[in-house]
Amino acid sequence: MSTQHHAIPAPVGGNLVNATTFVCGVLIAVMATIILIRLFFGLASTTNVNDGYSWGIWVVVDVFIGSALACGGFCMALLVYIFNKGQYHPLVRPALLGSLFGYTLAGAAITFDLGRWWNFWHIFWPGYFNVNSVMFEVAACITLYIIVMWIEFSPVFLEKMGLHDTRKKLNKVMFIFIALGIVLPMMHQASLGTMLVVMGDQVNPLWQTPLQPLIYLLTAITLGYGVILFESCVAASAYRRQIEVPLLNPMARVMLGIMGFYLFARFADVTFRGVLGLAFQFNYVALTFWIENACFAAPFLLIGSAEARRNPARLFLAGIAVMLGGVLLRLNGFLIAFDTGPGWSYFPSLPELLVTVGIFAAEVLGYIIITRRFPVLPREDAQLAH
Repeated sequence: MSTQHHAIPAPVGGNLVNATTFVCGVLIAVMATIILIRLFFGLASTTNVNDGYSWGIWVVVDVFIGSALACGGFCMALLVYIFNKGQYHPLVRPALLGSLFGYTLAGAAITFDLGRWWNFWHIFWPGYFNVNSVMFEVAACITLYIIVMWIEFSPVFLEKMGLHDTRKKLNKVMFIFIALGIVLPMMHQASLGTMLVVMGDQVNPLWQTPLQPLIYLLTAITLGYGVILFESCVAASAYRRQIEVPLLNPMARVMLGIMGFYLFARFADVTFRGVLGLAFQFNYVALTFWIENACFAAPFLLIGSAEARRNPARLFLAGIAVMLGGVLLRLNGFLIAFDTGPGWSYFPSLPELLVTVGIFAAEVLGYIIITRRFPVLPREDAQLAH
């Protein structure tokens, strides 16, 4: 077991009212207004979804993409608790916080897209369970995972409230929730890929493959590490803290290894199925295929060497590239390269876009509030002492 000394988490402190939190607050207020209009006057009052495209960006971006971008907590748990890499422990709480907001808000966002949203409770009632549905498996796993993450993160609040005895009791059973926090996201991230498979020939052959469960799981893991790179660099810059390069460097190497395996599997799949030729046609679908995979390949150029991984700017750009690749993979499969037949088209409305922006603004605001007032990030003076 690792005996690595870790910096004790501490609140960053500082004023909660600033330009960033003000802008986030405005965007959240706009989002809340649009949501109220949608709930009272129906989907048609705010969205461009139709009978051909019943899923818009509220599902694809807020759920399929949002949950993948929120895999940082699960990815750090894999390193720390499964592979016993205790040196990464200082990154666990920040990563878990990002995951907590991402999944919680993704779960809330799915309600906005339900035609009869007042029946959302059916998913929790055994009489309505459809155990043969992949959507049910995804919904059940995400719901359980949100609960598990709140329990995993609860020591942060218990420490702030001085409930140390309660925290000690919780720590005795925390291994159960840590195990669930690793298994559940692996299950539903793979199942999100299965949802693409069951859509059949509506999905372009470049993305329609039985390997989608593996593809979605591998890219969710790489996205988790990419988001940690991005968040660590942004938090260090925003709070004027030291960037945790000694931790991000080896973690980025792990990310590259998984991503290399993913790219091999991706191109082996399209080659074996005989559809690689579609990627060389002169159309927007082929273009997005190459942009998507170029984003996944870019980190090898940016941080392929140990020296490059010690450069915070390169780590930051690599994180952005991975995030863009994962976002495009999901947008391509579910929207851009998704064709339900002649006569149907979809492009998000302005209210849809504002709701999605508002959800991300809520994540940013929540992250700022909790990191400033609760012990999430490592104490800076302890870091500098190493």
